[in-house]
Amino acid sequence: MQTQILFEDQDIIVAYKPAGLAVQTAQLGRQDMESELKNHFRQPFLGVVHRLDQPVEGVLVFGKTPKSTAGLNRQLSEDDFCKEYLAVVCGLPSSKEQQLVDYLVKDGSSARICASADAEKEHAKKAVLHYEIVETIKIPKLDIDASLSLLKVTLQTGRFHQIRAQLSKLGNPLLGDSKYGTSESTLLSQKLNIRNVALCAHRLVFKHPVSNEKMEYCVSPKNVAFAFFQE
Repeated sequence: MQTQILFEDQDIIVAYKPAGLAVQTAQLGRQDMESELKNHFRQPFLGVVHRLDQPVEGVLVFGKTPKSTAGLNRQLSEDDFCKEYLAVVCGLPSSKEQQLVDYLVKDGSSARICASADAEKEHAKKAVLHYEIVETIKIPKLDIDASLSLLKVTLQTGRFHQIRAQLSKLGNPLLGDSKYGTSESTLLSQKLNIRNVALCAHRLVFKHPVSNEKMEYCVSPKNVAFAFFQE
C-alpha cells in the first residue's frame, strides 16, 4: 500500500498521500488512495472529505462512517479546517507575505483565473490564500540565472488547483508544475530533475467529528525540491 496511515479509529482515518497517487480515479484497474484504504479496513464506505491533486503529496482525513464524514464536511464548509502547505516556487515573490484573492473557473482539467468583473458571468468561485516566504536561495552551477523560494501557504478556500493557479498568476509558478508553469520554470524543473509538483499539504488541524478533540498532523515533504532548503 502506497498510502501511509497516520491515525485511525472507528470514525476517521488520517493518512499521507504520496505524489503520483490519485485520491480517487475512474480508471478501471488503476490504484488510488480510496481503494487502498477501503481494502485496508475491509468496509465498503469511505467518506472523501477533501482532495489533493495527483502530483501533490500531503496529509488528508477521511470519514469511516456517514456521521463522521458529515461532521468533517461541516467543519470544512465552515472554515474550521486549518490546511497549511509548503511550496517551492520559481523566483522571488514581490512581497514577503501577502493575501491573494482571485476568481477561478474550472475549465476541463485546468483552472483559469478571470477578472473580478467577469466572475458572475463566468460562474467563477472566489479563491483566497495567504503565503509567506520562509527562505529564498540561488541555484548554483546552472547555465541559467535561477532562484527558488520556499513558501508557507494557508488556504482560506479550497478551490480546484487553487494554489497552483494563483501562484502562477503571481509570476512564481511551482517548481515541477508543467500545467501552470512557464517555459522558464519548466526548463528549470527539467535541469533540477523535479518531476512532481513541489507542493505538500504538510499540516492539517481539525476537530474529531465525534469526540470534538483537537487533532493536528504534520508531515515532512518527500519531494526532492524541498531538499534545497534547510527546513
